Amino acid sequence: MRFSAMGDVAMTVPVVKALALSRPDVLIYVASRPFAKAFYEGLAPNIVFLPIDLKATRYKGIAGLEHLYRDLTNLTPDVVADLHDVLRTKYVSMRFMLAGIPVSTIKKYRKERKLLTKGKINNITSVFARYADVFEDIGFILPSLFDSANTEPTLDMKGYEPQCDSSLLETVKNNSAIGIAPFAAHKGKIYPLEKMETVIALLRAEYPSHPILLFGAGKKEEEVFKNWCKKFTNVHYASRLCKSLRDEIFIMQHLSCLISMDSANMHLASLVNTTVVSVWGATHTGAGFLGWRQTYDDVVEADLPCRPCSIYGNKPCRLGDYPCLNNISPESIVEKVGKHLV
Repeated sequence: MRFSAMGDVAMTVPVVKALALSRPDVLIYVASRPFAKAFYEGLAPNIVFLPIDLKATRYKGIAGLEHLYRDLTNLTPDVVADLHDVLRTKYVSMRFMLAGIPVSTIKKYRKERKLLTKGKINNITSVFARYADVFEDIGFILPSLFDSANTEPTLDMKGYEPQCDSSLLETVKNNSAIGIAPFAAHKGKIYPLEKMETVIALLRAEYPSHPILLFGAGKKEEEVFKNWCKKFTNVHYASRLCKSLRDEIFIMQHLSCLISMDSANMHLASLVNTTVVSVWGATHTGAGFLGWRQTYDDVVEADLPCRPCSIYGNKPCRLGDYPCLNNISPESIVEKVGKHLV
């Protein structure tokens, strides 16, 4: 069970796939929000995705918790893995335990998170390892999960027929495009847009043969992206030209690299082994959220004593002006990108 934001759910995919491949005799039901179907569809023959629309009336209120449990218990599981550990999943887990079904729950490291934001420790166990620990607790060991020799993409897009605009497919056919996903859920994770515009200007000047594709959805994103597309040549609003989330993942697989914040897009690109130059502000890789198989060499961040001030980037800046983001130069981002262009 994992019902949270897109990035958190995307991080479950490599671990669940490793379990499925190592134990083909085990049938795995994955319960998550409907958008996660794009991650789990066709992932492995012994994985069944169960979409749970928590916005539906059926799952509202106290009665909704019981409805969720009833829907999951109809699957007659032998064991339950709670990869979320919030009120909703705590209730469901409790009901399963009362019914005699073993349950393993992710360790959130809440104490360690506080120590991290106070500068008392430097890092916490990665989220991927925490997910693996959940399965290990119920008897499933994943020995190959962190095998660096395995370079196959987690999501295999071979055979997938995208429904996106044909012009976009033409743009990425040479795998030379640079992706940019400049938005995130919270201000503390968003590189200033005027500075990102400078990044685009530098990229267009230094690498004119490489198209730039913009990723993100929403009114603010659309307003900014349309302006950038008008202002610069060979800059395209990729998300608008895609018909589905799976289309976007397909396009990401054909990028030379993606510039992303600490956001869901970093994790989507990671699932298809696309290099991500990730920009970090109020949050920090030490919290364990760096994208799957991404390297610290591609992280862009400012070395400040106040970082990280938040695990999720949702707290206001104590200094008022987010130096963690404003102190990052556009040139430093472009330099990182340049290492991945041919």
